[in-house]
Amino acid sequence: MLLAIQPKLPMRNKSKTKAYYIDMLGFKELGTTTYPDYLMLVKEHIEIHFFLFKTLEPKENYGQVYIRTKDIEILYQSLLNNKVPIHPNGKLEVKPWGQTEFSLLDPDNNLLTFGESTT
Repeated sequence: MLLAIQPKLPMRNKSKTKAYYIDMLGFKELGTTTYPDYLMLVKEHIEIHFFLFKTLEPKENYGQVYIRTKDIEILYQSLLNNKVPIHPNGKLEVKPWGQTEFSLLDPDNNLLTFGESTT
């Protein structure tokens, strides 16, 4: 019965969030209606929504999304080529649980972890 999941993450500034995800990560805005306090973005089969939270303290934000991918090395290199900062503790590596992963922090400290199964 379940078909998909669209995580909702906090954002302090809609234009900064939109610019980061579109210009740096290659997402596109979803839909034709714009809402002042809400943002919907899509890339391939991944959809992420954002809600305005102007008083968010980034260092207190625990928003996280795990995104499964394929060809993770190509994705990782394309982000490096686009000068997207990689999380200091999130460099591309094979984890003990059998996933190849890396992580990013968006402008509001939402953690995006990308993973590909090594099996």
